[in-house]
Amino acid sequence: MFATLLGSLPRPGLADDADPEAVLDAVLDLQIEHGLEPLTDGGWRLDSADPVAAWRSTAARTDRLVKAVIDGPFTSGRPAAGVRAVVLALADAGCRWIEIHEPAATTIDSDPVARAGFADAHRALTADLDQDVHLSLAIIGGNADRAGVETIVAGAYASLALDLIDGPDNWRLATAAPPELGLICGAVSTRAGSDDGPEVLLWAAGYAASTGGRGAARVGLATAGSLRALSWEVAATKVRRLGEAARLAAAPMDERLAAVDPRAIDARSAALGRYVPKAPRRPSNRDTKRPPD
Repeated sequence: MFATLLGSLPRPGLADDADPEAVLDAVLDLQIEHGLEPLTDGGWRLDSADPVAAWRSTAARTDRLVKAVIDGPFTSGRPAAGVRAVVLALADAGCRWIEIHEPAATTIDSDPVARAGFADAHRALTADLDQDVHLSLAIIGGNADRAGVETIVAGAYASLALDLIDGPDNWRLATAAPPELGLICGAVSTRAGSDDGPEVLLWAAGYAASTGGRGAARVGLATAGSLRALSWEVAATKVRRLGEAARLAAAPMDERLAAVDPRAIDARSAALGRYVPKAPRRPSNRDTKRPPD
């Protein structure tokens, strides 16, 4: 189980005249401190004009895996060939995780022309790419399920990242996606004051892992979108909770029970609507029978 960001972070609480490098380092340090990976520049890239140079300058500041994030053709309005050229340049530079953001997929609905256009663009974008590069399609900002899973997963992606807070119906896409496709659950709200407790995140991770026999190795946890509108302190708390949930998801059951409301992971209690510890096993005749002399 891993954790990552699906959007930007606010500016760290540094002096107004802090160097851009110091801002980027603080953004990376926050993610590293709480076990997130792949890392992102959090929207604080050093070279905003060149995505390849931006990824290189970020990756050079850490030994962790850093992903590149670019807008897809449907959202950016650029031809698929142009976006593909950026993907190829990133791969040639050594980037091994590329996230294609398509928030505009939430506008497709059941329009057959839009469906076909999205599917064709992503087939063209992803065809015959280096298998060593993990391509991830990210949809945030609302529901895209009415576009149909065959539209959304038409491209050759390794994983699908979905906003499950502002787009709860995206669970329909998650459950219908092929089991060999990784799922990244955007389950940490972008709003202040939200319930980001581990119970919700563990449930999301467990349910995603259960779909089609996908398994936990093909599931990640993430923010549901950008945290840029929050204060640095609030965003940092959300990142901490995200990292903690990913760690708990891979921890032994005893550790999970100690950290969360037991009803979240105890099937018997969930059915009863209240937590009821298991009754101790009653001794049987076999337990009390005297051994032979």
